[in-house]
Amino acid sequence: MRKSLILLFGIMMVFWLAACSSDNTSTGNDNGSDGNKDNANGGEGEVTLRIAWWGDQTRHDYTNEVIKLFEEKNPNVKVEAEYASWDDYWQKLAPQAAANELPDIIQMDLSYISQYAKNNQLADLNPFFGEQIDTSNIADTIISGGEVGDGVYGFNLGVNALGFNYDPEMLKEIGVDAIPEDWTWDDYKEISAKAKDAGIYFDTGMKADVFFNYYLRTQGKRLYAEDGSGLGYDDDQLFTDFFTMAKEQVDNGVTPTPDFLAQLTGIEDDPVVKQEGVGVWQWSNQFVGLQQVADRPMEIGPMPGPGAKEGLFLKPSMFFSVSENSKHKEAAAEFINFFINDEEANKLILGERGVPVSSEIKEALKSEVSEAQAQVFDYVEWAEENSTPMGAPDPAAAGQIIELLDSLSEQMNYGQISPKDAAKNFRQQAESILGN
Repeated sequence: MRKSLILLFGIMMVFWLAACSSDNTSTGNDNGSDGNKDNANGGEGEVTLRIAWWGDQTRHDYTNEVIKLFEEKNPNVKVEAEYASWDDYWQKLAPQAAANELPDIIQMDLSYISQYAKNNQLADLNPFFGEQIDTSNIADTIISGGEVGDGVYGFNLGVNALGFNYDPEMLKEIGVDAIPEDWTWDDYKEISAKAKDAGIYFDTGMKADVFFNYYLRTQGKRLYAEDGSGLGYDDDQLFTDFFTMAKEQVDNGVTPTPDFLAQLTGIEDDPVVKQEGVGVWQWSNQFVGLQQVADRPMEIGPMPGPGAKEGLFLKPSMFFSVSENSKHKEAAAEFINFFINDEEANKLILGERGVPVSSEIKEALKSEVSEAQAQVFDYVEWAEENSTPMGAPDPAAAGQIIELLDSLSEQMNYGQISPKDAAKNFRQQAESILGN
């Protein structure tokens, strides 16, 4: 009996030791790595990340160089790249999302982020801020660009801001030294009248949806409701006031007619480039192209007010998102941090995805980029301090709203419909499109 008990006890010890050995050698992850910790991969051991983006060959080339640099600095992480043109990218991404097989890191666009976030296909990045992602040199107005509901589902890779891009010499020709930082819509009309007196255009008009939304924001409203279910303003007089002003500029010969604009085949034909106009209203990322074609010094002026700070916002050029199905979210967040905060990496990127979001990186790159690009950096830095959060991304039906506004704007400028009637027409059709 005693021998049997000893034998039984021995067998139990063997199983107990085996179990302990198994616990001590477990890697604690799903990828079969050896369990080595590394600060740059979230302590997950050796991992493989998939990353996807759209773009042209230039973007593909430098992004692959950034990936190579990241792998050199983080030897326990391998990054597999998947890239394509814009159309092919989204066609490929949709079935991956449906199969729950999205890449770990996804380049995301403002027009799609709400859709993917609301379908629970993107991870909330808030838990990684201050941990894997250093946000200490990044303004809150930049981070908020990726908000959907209560979460941040995309990290802003670069920003743009609205402004007046103009030729300072042409401005002086009409008797104005500079665009005032605190100018108003009345100042705009007064200055542009001087351009007409000098026989040139002041501008080429404002894109309807972009600048009407800016105007609404200066009034404490916005084009879309926060949840995207309808328009974001109730008083149609706001529509009437803005588009009446725009129409009067055309009627007064300050802004070209639709017929004139329709004949322009490219930026080379723009009145500003041909020294037949003072400036253009556009996003800051378009400034460098304008300056290069004009081949002379240009400046970036702020938007008119009152309420310019409330109207102005930083528009994300694009995002990096982490997929909800990723098994390596912390490592993916580390890569995003590297992309936005590593100086060596950004000397490869050179602001191609928009003005860098980190103030330190912007400063470090000023000596690396062209003078025109440095001007954009400075303007966006100023806009960071003189703007308000963008708010919720545009709804999925925004494309239809833009087409509707463009059509109505053209009809108003041709005199085919009054701004007051267009306001009613727009509300009726827009609310129907947006689901009300």
